[in-house]
Amino acid sequence: MSTIRWTEAHTARSARWHSESAASPPGRVVVADDRMKAEVAYRLACEGTALLWRGDFHNARQLLRAMGRRIDRKPPRPGGSPAESFHLQRRARGHRARVLSRLLVLLEDDYSLRLRRAPDVRQACAEAYGAPRDAVVVSLTELLGVIGAEQWRRKGVAVPAVNARIHPHYGVFSPTRGEYVDLVAKTPLPASLKQSAGRRTAFDLGTGTGVLAVVLAHRGLDRIVATDVNPRALSCARENARRLGFGERVDVVGPALFPEGRAHLVVCNPPWIPARPTSDVEQGVYDPDGAMLHGFLNGLTSRLEPGGEGWLILSDLAEHLGLRTRRELLAGIESAGLHVLDRVDTRPRHPRASDSADPLHAARAAEVTSLWRLAVRPGGLMCRGRLAVRPGGLTCRGRGR
Repeated sequence: MSTIRWTEAHTARSARWHSESAASPPGRVVVADDRMKAEVAYRLACEGTALLWRGDFHNARQLLRAMGRRIDRKPPRPGGSPAESFHLQRRARGHRARVLSRLLVLLEDDYSLRLRRAPDVRQACAEAYGAPRDAVVVSLTELLGVIGAEQWRRKGVAVPAVNARIHPHYGVFSPTRGEYVDLVAKTPLPASLKQSAGRRTAFDLGTGTGVLAVVLAHRGLDRIVATDVNPRALSCARENARRLGFGERVDVVGPALFPEGRAHLVVCNPPWIPARPTSDVEQGVYDPDGAMLHGFLNGLTSRLEPGGEGWLILSDLAEHLGLRTRRELLAGIESAGLHVLDRVDTRPRHPRASDSADPLHAARAAEVTSLWRLAVRPGGLMCRGRLAVRPGGLTCRGRGR
């Protein structure tokens, strides 16, 4: 357990330290209140000093915004390529997050926040962190994220495909981008499902909130096995399936990528950007070296029933950013013993796709999200030579198959 230490009223104090981004406790902490000027707070935070807030809660939020404005005065320079621009943008966002995270608050042993005009955050913190056990220090930015997540969880996200709302938990990627949900809701099901005499089974890998498992249940599949490596996601998916009346048909298991057995349909919506996440919630977007993508492709042939399909839902944003090429994606499909039956494309509808002020606007404006219908290549053939791109697709050169 990490501990943070500070001096207050000439008394040495300490408390448990918690950071969702796994940041180490700051080495130097000073007590700050409403008398702290934004310029001083910004300078101290940039130097690595953390500020434990003891003043008014709303003033703390205003101070945080003022510090953010000072950081934003120096936007990242544009890179010489989309990939360089992406990395510079990520670096700037990381710096911004580190500086702002140095404004801290103390949660008491029941998660209460003893600041003037502070909201009651006990329920939100219990949902995010589990049952309280002792006092804990967290960054104000993290606490604001916890508060926002509790509001999302209570309100839910509308999913027209199932005419219901999905309720995301803290640390679980929210299904606010509806285009990938609509792809799974509207793409024709594999013929093997229609022809099956037994239970029609599907796997939903990396289920998150369970939204795609619920969509598949809504489409009439008899059994859906949903997996995830995030314990929060497993709890979230189970709760959503039960709430929507699919608890008996949706089994949520993990932590794992693939469950045991085979299925007529295996659906996977892996993180779209091959980069390192900085927190649990970013695992829904960033996938280091495309590990989950390749894990899905390489494990698919042994998990499909005869005539079954794998549905890969993937944005091409990484291609427009220069982080992955279409050739690499097709090569991964080919080397896994798979071939493409069809591809269904859709354009994103989220606001950032039309935000010309976004430094990555050109890539976001060109983005296409696709559902790749994959099947096992006859005989499970794999290329052991060198893949070559031809007008008709990929061909294997060298050692044959």
